[in-house]
Amino acid sequence: MNLLWLESAIAASTMGAWVIREGKKLYDEALSTLARLNILPNSAVKLALNSTFKTAFRQAITGGGSSGSFGVPAEKDDKHEKRQAVDIESLDGYALERWETILHYMVSSGTGQQPTRPSQGVLFLLQRSGLMASTHNSALQITSAGFQFLLHSPHDQLWDLLLQYLHLAEERQMDLVEVLGFIFMLSTMELGREYSTENLSGTQKAMLEDLRDYGLIWQRKPSSRRFSPTRLATTLTSSSPPLPSSTGTSSGPQEGFIILETNYRVYAYTDNPLQTAVLNLFVTLKYRFPNLVVGSITRDSVKKALSNGITADQIISYLVTHAHPQMRRNNPLLPVTVQDQIRLWELERNRLKSREGYLYTAFASQADYEFVLNYAKELGVVLWENPAKRCFFGSLEGHANIKGFIERRTQAAGTS
Repeated sequence: MNLLWLESAIAASTMGAWVIREGKKLYDEALSTLARLNILPNSAVKLALNSTFKTAFRQAITGGGSSGSFGVPAEKDDKHEKRQAVDIESLDGYALERWETILHYMVSSGTGQQPTRPSQGVLFLLQRSGLMASTHNSALQITSAGFQFLLHSPHDQLWDLLLQYLHLAEERQMDLVEVLGFIFMLSTMELGREYSTENLSGTQKAMLEDLRDYGLIWQRKPSSRRFSPTRLATTLTSSSPPLPSSTGTSSGPQEGFIILETNYRVYAYTDNPLQTAVLNLFVTLKYRFPNLVVGSITRDSVKKALSNGITADQIISYLVTHAHPQMRRNNPLLPVTVQDQIRLWELERNRLKSREGYLYTAFASQADYEFVLNYAKELGVVLWENPAKRCFFGSLEGHANIKGFIERRTQAAGTS
């Protein structure tokens, strides 16, 4: 970054003098890497960035030139689209509605409810990412990974989907550099401002439809030559909340709505159906009032969550993240007895693990037993053994090999 703004080369010794002893190895590795990329010359005397790279990098981080690295604001006097620009409040409402549609569809699958369906592109991405899976009647059902996804923060959820979108983009033979460039461009745009689609590439224009479905951008109509990024897009590389209000997965103590008592009673000050649905994943709900939901954390409710792939730490983390401001005066924030009990219920469930396989027993001699056992161990398929009773348990995957080995040994003994 220092070299980026220098107009002339600098002595390598001068640059090296800025490096502390502990960082010398990293510094030398960085110089070597930059030299291999032809960004720096292979010279131990003078250091200067490649002129083309320097010019392009300057424009990229300052928004200069014609690259439009921060987006190209739409002209206010555009004759084709004379209308009032959308305000920030409307953008927030649009992003919230789109994002909640996705999450609510996931959490409601398999419960008999009929929530609003997201677009086909979103459903395909949820299925390809393993968050939902098709059942025997072709209906989409939330998976274990999907339940865990619901308990993550909005930033984590958004980036999880975008990373899956990148994998999908490669399969669709989209230019990955342009896809990434457009995503990072969105993160640098100004909320509430309209941007032109004229300078976008074909790949980036194709992305507009997908990003509309996720709530990252707003367009008045699909053919519009303008678009506005929502808060979901402008906070992609920021620590700011990606949504204006709590959606059941929002972060920040100012939006906390859960009170947990030492008797495992849960009070959730919300009327948001998505928040209630997420709570229902690990809480037995008992009463619902206009702005309050009351329930209890029970052994059965936690076991249900564990069977869906949610861990005890994720439940505790969710309760901490969304704790009511009044609870944040407590130290520790959550009752220790409740935390310990949730973890004990998890340990109780994890004491026994089931594996499919075959039990091998009734060997004619100790020699036969050891011979077959050693062969199974070489394959790495032995799950349990009992030398005293001459038996062992092998995994399902190794059965065909072990069976074939025993048959060959029996045939060989019969012919000898």
